[in-house]
Amino acid sequence: MAAKPENPTEPFKRALAHAARSLAETPDLEIVFSGESPGLVGNRAVLPHPPRDLSGPDAARLRGMADQIALRLAHHDPSTHARSRPAAPDAQAIYESLEQARIEAIGANALGGVRANLTTVLETRLEKQGLTRAVAFDRNNAPMAEILGLMVRERLTGDAPPDGAKALVEILRADIESKAGKDLDRLAAAVDDQAAFAKVTRQILRDLDLGDDVNDATESSDEDEGDDDNPTDTADDDDQGDGEGEQTDGSSPQESEASDRESQAGDEEIVQSDEQGEAQESDETPDMGDGAKPARPDPSADKGGEPAYKVFTTAYDEVVSAEELCDPDELTRLRAYLDQQLSALSSVVSRLANKLQRRLLAQQNRAWTFDLEEGMLDVARLTRVIIDPTAPLSFKQEEDQEFRDTVVTLLIDNSGSMRGRPIMVAAVCADILARTLERCGVKTEVLGFTTRAWKGGTSRDEWIKAGKPPSPGRLNDLRHIVYKAADAPWRRARKNLGLMMREGLLKENIDGEALMWAHQRVVNRPEARRILMVISDGAPVDDSTLSVNSGHYLERHLRQVIAEIEGKSPVELIAIGIGHDVTRYYRRAVTIVDVEQLGGVLVEQLAALFDEEPRAAVRARGLLPPPPTVVPQAPKAARKVSA
Repeated sequence: MAAKPENPTEPFKRALAHAARSLAETPDLEIVFSGESPGLVGNRAVLPHPPRDLSGPDAARLRGMADQIALRLAHHDPSTHARSRPAAPDAQAIYESLEQARIEAIGANALGGVRANLTTVLETRLEKQGLTRAVAFDRNNAPMAEILGLMVRERLTGDAPPDGAKALVEILRADIESKAGKDLDRLAAAVDDQAAFAKVTRQILRDLDLGDDVNDATESSDEDEGDDDNPTDTADDDDQGDGEGEQTDGSSPQESEASDRESQAGDEEIVQSDEQGEAQESDETPDMGDGAKPARPDPSADKGGEPAYKVFTTAYDEVVSAEELCDPDELTRLRAYLDQQLSALSSVVSRLANKLQRRLLAQQNRAWTFDLEEGMLDVARLTRVIIDPTAPLSFKQEEDQEFRDTVVTLLIDNSGSMRGRPIMVAAVCADILARTLERCGVKTEVLGFTTRAWKGGTSRDEWIKAGKPPSPGRLNDLRHIVYKAADAPWRRARKNLGLMMREGLLKENIDGEALMWAHQRVVNRPEARRILMVISDGAPVDDSTLSVNSGHYLERHLRQVIAEIEGKSPVELIAIGIGHDVTRYYRRAVTIVDVEQLGGVLVEQLAALFDEEPRAAVRARGLLPPPPTVVPQAPKAARKVSA
């Protein structure tokens, strides 16, 4: 019998895997080809399937993706990267872009083939993101991170930006060169030293007025003096910087409101005293926390050094349905825009969701019980009677397998840092999962959380009128949005997800109270199994609250809420961080670097949960203690619009 002919793409796959392992200097690197978005998880590299008719550009693009992953493994240290990463989303995007440019420059300068592959990937990505059409951008909306990445690539490799992106770079080149040109020139000398490169990058952020904490200047001067004798203090200083950096996140034109200007001077003394208190805590707490990462405040260790979390007023908080925030015609238009932007991604996520659907339906199939004394005649066992006429007839009966009622709640961060592709991908993934789970009899709820205003809104105005009492607690108006209620059919709620595309909706994020709200909704559901999935791209940030409390006030509260739910609630909690390490908050969490991975990760995590043995069955066998009845309670909003 003739051997089955080999798929023509198999030799290419083997050659690509060998080249990637060699470039990464990692012989045990696992190369997987799948329909998921390309990426690196641990020692497992995921690449897209090569097309059967493999052309030159397609081959170069795939080789470039493999080269990017291999170079990152060989020349990138995650702990060093995390130690200097800024907190503000805009600064983070630039920091990531410049580090990627450094990694790719090392490979491009060493190997001409790698340079060509990486160029092909870059051109494809710029075209896909629409960045080759400079007419769509001006100085106000030009993507600073992409432009800086292209300029740094030019300095490190000598390669000019691709032809289609040259006009885009020229929009901000003169302004960037005038402010940060000298420090950009310093990057070439630090390309082989990741820590030194990160320091210069932070200086560039300060040059461009994007330094995300007040300690940046101090940190820079300390580094210039070469004071590296106390790494613990350095880590604690970084911690403080992260806390302060969250105060400046999510800037907007609305930030210049008169009430904010009036209160700024009055807040300075409180902020200074908070900073002094944090500095004392840092000196007394040399623990480095999460391994090589900067130490972060541990609320469980707080013995009264800070006041408990509180809310200045709930009178202006609201829980609204998506239909109440804009008219039906606008919702229809926004949904059409969402579908248009994400048509390509939708097909990929749909395929993954269909796999999840088949797995769930397989668990709900009926089963047969055999060798019964009554029921339906089992004809497959009639041979027994033929062989031995004295043998009794065998009967069978169909029974339903136990599949517990389940509800899944998706809680989506609606903060300003999610603006653009992240919120679009989150919306379409929520849409597809809701449709898929509904087919399987699993109810799905989609929620969002943000604030009603930048920098405080009416709550802050009330605080000012009250004479600015110290330590007021949370000082902004919450907006919690119900995009799809658990009992609402998907076809009626489909339009609502388009609201995430609305300009001006995404503001600041107070994760702790949003998590309490979503948990309270799902824990009161009648379903036997309740799953809460949080999708976020950063730590809690609200300028108004952080300006009059400690820099880690919201983060500390979030940790407390998570500990309550994970330790005392029957709800299964899982989190997905987009470009943000949520594993330091949640016991069960996944962090993705590229937003394109969100759909695949959502499906994988849900599939893993459904494949697990139900927690109740484990408890029934005495392997787990019964869950306590105490659950966290959210503050009641004075204004309830609708649920």
